[in-house]
Amino acid sequence: MRIRRILAAVFAAAALAGLGLTGAATATATAGSVTPASVTPGECTDGGGTIDRSTPVLPTCRGGTYDGQTVD
Repeated sequence: MRIRRILAAVFAAAALAGLGLTGAATATATAGSVTPASVTPGECTDGGGTIDRSTPVLPTCRGGTYDGQTVD
């Protein structure tokens, strides 16, 4: 009887630990891949880029962290 309780506790702990690890991995994977659709002029220059106003529709950040992002 005592062995059953111990085994049940071990299996429950392993199942909960497995869920915690997969949840943390998913949160890390999604949090690191978020990029803004557009940046402000200050964000562009603070990130080491310059604002290219020669693009047809919207200005674009060139160089630095936000290279290729549109500037709002």
